[in-house]
Parts: sequence; structure tokens; C-alpha cells
Amino acid sequence: MTKKLFTIALTSLFSTTAFAADLYVRNGGAGGAYSTVSAAITAASDGDRIIIQPKTNGTAYVENLTINKSLTFVSETSYNRYFIQGTVTINPAPGRIVNISSLSSGNFTIYNVVASGPTTGGRTTINLYNCYLNNVTTNQANTTTNVSGCTVSGGISFSHGRITANKAQGISVNSTTTDTVPATTDVEVYGNKSDFGLTHSQSNYNFKFYNNFCRGVFVYAIKTGSSNEIINNTIYDPNGGDVAPFFINLNNGNTGNIAIMNNAASFVVGQTDVCIRNNNNATVTASYNVFTNAFVTEGAITQSNNSGAVNMNFNNTDYTISGMNVNAGNPDVSYTDLDLTRNDAGHYGGSNSFANYWPADSGGKPQVSYLLTPRTVTSGTLNITGTGFSK
Repeated sequence: MTKKLFTIALTSLFSTTAFAADLYVRNGGAGGAYSTVSAAITAASDGDRIIIQPKTNGTAYVENLTINKSLTFVSETSYNRYFIQGTVTINPAPGRIVNISSLSSGNFTIYNVVASGPTTGGRTTINLYNCYLNNVTTNQANTTTNVSGCTVSGGISFSHGRITANKAQGISVNSTTTDTVPATTDVEVYGNKSDFGLTHSQSNYNFKFYNNFCRGVFVYAIKTGSSNEIINNTIYDPNGGDVAPFFINLNNGNTGNIAIMNNAASFVVGQTDVCIRNNNNATVTASYNVFTNAFVTEGAITQSNNSGAVNMNFNNTDYTISGMNVNAGNPDVSYTDLDLTRNDAGHYGGSNSFANYWPADSGGKPQVSYLLTPRTVTSGTLNITGTGFSK
């Protein structure tokens, strides 16, 4: 079959945000700037931008921050993070948007980014880009958290939002309450490196886990009647555990659909040799998944074109996979790889490839944090949505 690559030139309108005011923070208040970030927050108004000068030799601004306004925080020096030794607490409010870029929390496990409580009468949005953090804990009601290009030495715990291109110990989608002002988008977790795995235990939104490299996917709750997707992930567990690498164990009484497709996996058998487990509360379909292990399932699962005992090599240092995962994914054109060949099972497969978020050499250039394009176009209007950030 002859393949043709169509290049589409898009003319877009890009707008820059007009900030109400720029407030500067510099060591010792040099040049009339504020000497602490807290002082700048106190002086700021909604919509202002606080520009922070990284101190010499990576010295920290030693202060806890309470953010109670819609503000944007950026570094004054390109490609250089500012260091705040303290907890960053974001107080919620309807319509509040807090943008934080290029923050380093240092190697202090006690200093985290947290949302202080639920939002009443609206939603709070928290955006974290290109940060080095310890823990992100924003799993509050009516809160959207978008995290991209960050290294998180602990975990990311959130209730709704988009998590892309991060390296984190664990990523957990969880909420104990119902959103009273629901968001209009799904939970999306794309292109991340997670040492422990992805955990899902919220029942407000559909979820999509695409193109992640992690230790396992563990689902404990879903939205009733939802359609959820676990597609093109690489699961590698060299240590073994007591549950299956794809573990569906709904405990909230809700029912819905979960599609598990185009994943590549290998795990050391611990207390179980099961590849995919469903406790029968969810309607699970599994197709075009490949395992180095014998393919064993437990519970009600509609299966097709899955393979076990497949020869593959995994590297959890470089986050790579090679072998018979190539061209092993769903052959439908909607899952085609970036080079227009059949889908490769694992995190590099499909149009939402891991390569989109982790280029071989970014050269310090702005990074893509999200890209949504139609899988196929036959006629009509082509709509492409994308976001990015500059380091």
C-alpha cells in the first residue's frame, strides 16, 4: 500500500496575555524590586505577573507562599529556575487561575504545592510548567490542575486536569467528593514517566491514559456510564508485586467502560501471574496488547488480538522499548504512528507518541505540553488544539 504524507500549513492567530502589571522579585530588593515573593503577592492584583530572579548559586528564597489571587509566576532568567524553600499553598476561589513556571522546591520533601481546600461556586485552575517539585497535592473539589514538563520527586495527586510530559514517582487521580461545578473535559494523563504507576480513584470524569511509561495502571473507581481509555502505554515492573499490572478493582459501586489497547508490558511474577484483572464491575475490553509474560487474565474481559510470550526489551533508565512491539498495535488507520506505519504497541505508538513530549534534544526551546488533532480527516473543517510553554 502506497502511503502519502500530506503537509498542512496552518495559519493561526497567536495572542499574548496582557498582564495588568509586572512585579519583580530580586535578591535583597535590588533595583527597587521586592525582596520576597510574599511581599510581591501582597502588593499584586488579580492578573498580575510576578517575575522572580534566581539567586546566585541556586540560593533559596526561604518563605512559605500563600497565593490568594489569580497570578502568574515566572523566572526572570530564561532556562533557569528560581528556588523557593517553603510550601506553596493555593487558596481556591471561583475563576481563580494560578500559573507557576520554572519553580524549584529543592530536595526538601516537606515543601509541597497544595490546594488548601475545595472551590465553592466555581472552579480553580492551577497550571504548573517546567518545575522541580517534591509533591503536588491538589485533589480538591472543583479544581483543575494542569502539570507539564515537571520533575516531581514524590507524587502528583489531583482530581481533574491534564498531566503531560512529567517525571514523577507516582501519579494519582483521586477525589473523595463530587464536583458541584463540573469541568467540561476529561482527565488526561499523557506521555509521563512514573516510577510507581498510574492510579485512578475518582468518579466525576472519564479518563484517558495514553503513552506513559510506568510500573502499572490501577483503577479503583470510575464515573458511572463513563468511557475510559488505557492506550499505548508501556508497563515495566522488574520487581514484581501482588496485583496485576492492569488492575481494575472498582470499589465505589459505579459501572462503566474501560478500553485497554496497544499496550506493551513486562513484569516479574510476584504473587500473581495475571496480566489484566477485572473484578467484574467494569465492562473491560482488551485488544492488541503484547506481554513478555504468558497472557493470563482474570475476570470478565472481552479479548481480541492480545499476545503473550513476546520478545521485547525494556529500559527503565532511558525509558525505551524495542522488539516485537513494533507494528503490533491496532492496524486501523486511526492508530497510525507518526511515520504513517502501523501502530507500535507501547508508549511510542500512535499519533500521541511519547516522542511528542520528550524530544531527543529540545535545545532549550519551548516545549509542547498538549496536542489534540483528529485521527482522520475526510472533509470539513480541520480543528487542531495545542498548548506549549517556554523554559
